Formats: sequence, C-alpha cells, structure tokens
Amino acid sequence: MVIAEIIIAVVIVLAVVLTVLTVVRSIRIVPQARARNVERFGRYRKTLEPGMNFIVPFVDRVKAQIDLREQVVSFDSQPVITEDNLVVQIDTVLFFQVTDPKAADYEIVNYILAIEQLTATMLRSVIGSMDLEQTLTSRDKINTLLRGVLDDASGKWGIRVTRVEIKAIDPPKSVKDAMEKQMRAEREKRAAILTAEGGRQSQILTAEGDKKSKILRAEGDKQAAILRAEGEAQAINQVFESIHRNDPDPKLLAYQYLQTLPQIAAGAGNTFWVIPSEVTSALKAVTSAFGGSVEAGAAGGKPAAVGQGAGGPAVQPGDGAPAALEPGAGAPRANEPSEADIAAAEAEREATAIAAAAVLPLGGTLPVQPGPASNGSPTNYASPTEEDDG
Repeated sequence: MVIAEIIIAVVIVLAVVLTVLTVVRSIRIVPQARARNVERFGRYRKTLEPGMNFIVPFVDRVKAQIDLREQVVSFDSQPVITEDNLVVQIDTVLFFQVTDPKAADYEIVNYILAIEQLTATMLRSVIGSMDLEQTLTSRDKINTLLRGVLDDASGKWGIRVTRVEIKAIDPPKSVKDAMEKQMRAEREKRAAILTAEGGRQSQILTAEGDKKSKILRAEGDKQAAILRAEGEAQAINQVFESIHRNDPDPKLLAYQYLQTLPQIAAGAGNTFWVIPSEVTSALKAVTSAFGGSVEAGAAGGKPAAVGQGAGGPAVQPGDGAPAALEPGAGAPRANEPSEADIAAAEAEREATAIAAAAVLPLGGTLPVQPGPASNGSPTNYASPTEEDDG
C-alpha cells in the first residue's frame, strides 16, 4: 500500500515537471531589434518577432539570434597595387545592417566574412585604376564606388551596406620619404613666395607713405611760405601806411636811417662796407636838427679838405677854426671859401665822423665820396685815428 502511494506521488511529480518543461520550451522571448528563425523538422517555418512567441516544444527548433541593428566591422589592411605599380596598404571600415534575417541565415554561411572578402576584391579593382596621387586624394570617390558595389552584391544576402570608409592608406616607406621631401620643398617655396610678396608689399606701402608725406610736407611749406609772405606784405603795408599817415619829417627819417647802419654791418665776416651817398644827406639833416653848424673839432678830429671849384685852393682847417678865413673886412677874399661853404664842409665832416663812429668799430672802411663843392672831385674821409696819425 505504501509502495503504491510512493509510485503515484512520483508519477504526479514527473507529470508536473514535464508540464513545466513543455510550457517553458514552448515560450520564446526575443529582445528588441533581434530576430530568430524557427525550423520544424529541419525546415524553416517562421521568424520570431521581438516579444513573446509560442512554438511547439520538442518539434520546433529555434536557431541563433540575429542582430538587426547597424553593425561596424573593421577589416585588416589589404595590400593593393595602384596603376603606377606601387603597393599600398589600405585599412577599411564597413557599416552594414541585416534587413532580412531569413536570407542572412539561409543564403550565406558567414555574411561578415563574405563582406570582408568582397570589400578586398572590390578595393583592388577600384584602386587598380588609379595612380598613387589619385588614391591619396580621392577617398570620397573610392568610398562611394565601394559602397555601391557592396550594396548590390550583398542585397540578396539580406544585408544593406550603409557606408564604407577607408581608414588608412600607407604607401611604401621610400615613397613616404619622397613625398615628405616634396611637401617640404613645396612649403619652403610657398614660404619664400609669401616672404617676397610681403617684402614687396611693405616696400610699396613705405614708398607710398614717403610720397604722401613729402607731398604733404611740400604743401605745408608752400602754405607756410604763402602765409609768411602775406604776413610780411601786410606788415610792410601797415608800416608804410602808418608812416605816410603820420607824415614824418626828414629828421626822423634820417635818424632811423642812422640806426639801421649797425645792423647792416653786424655780420661776423663783414670787414668792408660801402656807405651810400644818401647817408651824407641823412647826417646833414640830423646835424641841422641839433642846432645847425657844428663847431670844428667837436668830434675830436680834423675836417677833410674841401675843394672850391676845379683847381681851386684847398681849405685846411686849423685848431678848431678855418685857416682860409682872415680877420678884417668880414668878407672872403677872391677864390676863397665863404662861411656858408665852410659850415657845409663842417657839417659834412661831422656827418662823416658820426658814420665812421657807427661803422669802424665793426671793422668797416669808409669809401671815397664826392665832396659837395668840388665839382665831382672826391673828398677823402678817413677815420679819426688815421687823421691824427697823418
């Protein structure tokens, strides 16, 4: 009795376990973006969608999970010969996505290996039609050609190639060295050209600046000279108008004339000056302004000889009194100078002495001027020192 109960309990337990196992094997949960193919007695039956799926346990077989997301595969470098017979190593990166799980599972054994071999083959075909220079500068073109060919070839496998990228192109070391030298020479050439262009532009700008500065400086000098000349002209006009408006007498003009003589002889290298004949007239005016005739000997010298006509006797002054006059009747004798002539000679001598006092301290020499009463015969004027010595 007890044995029967034990057997019944074991059967019940086995039934429960088998039921649980059957239920568990009949339920399949597929994650999102995944797919699994189901075979029944070795034949494809359906593809399980993401979520909970039911199958017939012990009859249906669920195959390995297939990823439906975009995948990235990096292939090893492949030796490729270019059109100019250079061997380059090219690394590629492939982006693809499974669009048909059934075709990817039943149309090809290993679609990743198939894509790798197809990429290497098409890469040799594309690169073989280009030289090294085009290969290095046409990566976008190569990527587009490879993507088009791989997408067409892998379409029947349920795979869509989204993008193909060339990761690296490595030419031989000797070619690298030559390319580096070429690039270095090219950059040095560009640097030299840019330096020359900079120097040329700098010289042009400097020359233009000098030109403009000289033009502006010349215009400034021109305007300054014009303004200076206009100012001097206005000053001269004002002085001229002021003089004529105040109507100065000859005495003032003669005095101003004498004040100008030291300025004329103020030069450091001036040792000889010619005094014009108008000085005598100016000195006469000054002399007459200070009381008419001047007594002989007031200047500390002797009067010069004054001629009376052509070949007439000369009048020699004595110690402060004219020697040619005799006391007595009060009238001059024949062929002798009158008192007016003697006074004029004294005034002329006094004016000459004043001019000599103004000029001789500066190292000047008085010229020979014609006497007023000698019909053009010159009257020699000498400094007081020379007359005393003579």
